Amino acid sequence: MPESTTRRLNPNKLLLSKWTAATPKNKEKHFLVTQLIKPELPDAPIEQIELEAVYSRRSFILSWRELTDTGQWLQGWQ
Repeated sequence: MPESTTRRLNPNKLLLSKWTAATPKNKEKHFLVTQLIKPELPDAPIEQIELEAVYSRRSFILSWRELTDTGQWLQGWQ
């Protein structure tokens, strides 16, 4: 079985969800989804989210699909 697997997520339910980095960097281990980035077209699906590190408050935007890679992200705070 491969080390990285994917999980199914609903991007509309990700707001304020908690995530743990599988390989933390700069003491940034726990993250919170602080924003769902709305697409330019109102009927288009959500593609990106804003993720904020709890420790440093640093935030960045990424595709919500990256959270499905269990080699990078673990659901919840662990």
